[in-house]
Amino acid sequence: MPRLVSVNVGVPRDVAWQGRTVHTAVWKAPITGRRHVGRLDVDGDAQGDLQGHGGEQRAVLVYQVESYRYWERELGRGPWDPGQFGENFTVEGLSDDEVCIGDRYRIGDAVFEVTQPRVTCFRVGIRMGEPRMAALLVAHRRPGFYLRVIQEGEVGAGDEIVRTARGPEEMTVAEIDALLYLPGHPRDRLERALRIPALSIGWQESFRALLTQERAGGQPAGNPGLAPETVPAPAWKGFRTMRVTKRVKESASILSLMLEAVDRSPLALPLPGQFVVVRVRPDPGAPPVLRSYSLSDLPGTDHYRVSVKRETNGVASSYIFDRVHPGDTLEVSAPRGSFTLRPDGDAVVLASAGIGATPVLAMLHALAATRSPRRICWLFGARDGANHPFADESRALLRDLPNARAHVCYSRPAPTDRPGVDFDAPGHLTVAAFDKIGVPRDADFYLCGPRSFLTDLRAGIVGQGVASDRIHTEIFSAGPSVTPGIAPVSLVPPHPPSGPAGEGPVVFFVRSGLETRWSPRFQSVLEFAEACDVPVRWSCRTGVCHTCESGLVVGTVHYEPEPVEPPAPGAALICCSRPEGDLALDL
Repeated sequence: MPRLVSVNVGVPRDVAWQGRTVHTAVWKAPITGRRHVGRLDVDGDAQGDLQGHGGEQRAVLVYQVESYRYWERELGRGPWDPGQFGENFTVEGLSDDEVCIGDRYRIGDAVFEVTQPRVTCFRVGIRMGEPRMAALLVAHRRPGFYLRVIQEGEVGAGDEIVRTARGPEEMTVAEIDALLYLPGHPRDRLERALRIPALSIGWQESFRALLTQERAGGQPAGNPGLAPETVPAPAWKGFRTMRVTKRVKESASILSLMLEAVDRSPLALPLPGQFVVVRVRPDPGAPPVLRSYSLSDLPGTDHYRVSVKRETNGVASSYIFDRVHPGDTLEVSAPRGSFTLRPDGDAVVLASAGIGATPVLAMLHALAATRSPRRICWLFGARDGANHPFADESRALLRDLPNARAHVCYSRPAPTDRPGVDFDAPGHLTVAAFDKIGVPRDADFYLCGPRSFLTDLRAGIVGQGVASDRIHTEIFSAGPSVTPGIAPVSLVPPHPPSGPAGEGPVVFFVRSGLETRWSPRFQSVLEFAEACDVPVRWSCRTGVCHTCESGLVVGTVHYEPEPVEPPAPGAALICCSRPEGDLALDL
């Protein structure tokens, strides 16, 4: 008979780690006597990161004595006290390859339901003194699992664990964990997993993404269940030489370039909203400069159009404005990016400001080309008429759409700007404008513009009850960091790492506008980016969770250790990779 060996609790503490402070409750210690278990946790316990842990579906973490013995042999360490793996219940029995998602158990006078495997997280590696631990738990199929509290009650060490119901589909914890994290995602098993009501919402969403991929015939690599913004692989690696055929001034500060293949061969068809990376060499004696520019017109194979804003002290934009003319050539990457128009759904909201119009304008072109019957709202903010790019172009496109509405704001309209003709309202574009044109709340929202614009607009939309998975954003600078449990620090502009200058390959962080040489004193590209204060995203730091998956514009990497499953084509897992030569990343 399985039994409860120990009840363990802990509250968040600040732990020094690699020069930073981690807020974590992974340190758990056994308690004596009986303890009440509520809907969200065991009395006296708490979670340090509610994004990744805790909540109703992850109220109690379970790990087995048998797995303790296994890791003592594998790692050559121990013995350990209960709670070493951050679990609330240390149990005898209930192995991950026997317990099924949806199983129900009575312990003491409380009743629990199994909801999902353990979340992969770097903090268990800190606790264990083994940085690979998150990957090892998955690879060795010993993750542990979470319980939801069906009936609150008291539990204590020595209580028998009685199974009261078997989960539908009888899919074990180890099987579900492998189905998400390990290579191979059979359609029939994904469908079975999605028939388990107890499976937590996040895992259901991951399996739906994987099932969509499988139904579409699959992809050569990548895991949309972990990196849901995965798109088809870039059509070519590195850069392709293209000729400038035309320059068009779109506003006082925005210029468009028309590009075609030098041999006039067909180009790869981009998705509406994608961007390309352009490599220019303003100074032949200095390293090249790389910048991302959205494709701004109807996606096609005969040409690409990029639109560039002249930035104050902008090296690349100044070069393009002052020295690039028809007949010149530029080095251009294949179209890439996941900020793309979804083909399904009834309503679409395209909201932007300034140069942020470019990717959503490509979406508007795509909708107009098919005279889409979808409900379409175009909202745009500019300073004044002189700084209103694509004004005539967007109006013409909107006239071709039967269910389109528009609202344009000028923050500082000029005396010659005509209300009701050139613009609809003075002031900045805010969510208050949405009510004026009846923006549907069930729409997919595509937002692009300055960071403050996106932050305010997104918060306003969420405040109106719009589901967060319907809000899609694009910014031209580096995206926000995802560093779970790390104490906030002051934002610092990206810079070369401190200490001796590297002598290795050049690493370009394209969105951050930084290029610097690699140094082998760093264990991974992730550590190198962190030393440069480049915004990064990560969770496991061992090649499991794919949170760090980043666009690989140029170059190749080698992995140490190998990731559990490879990233999508045209991407890299920066947490466990090093450059093999010059490297350009979409960071």
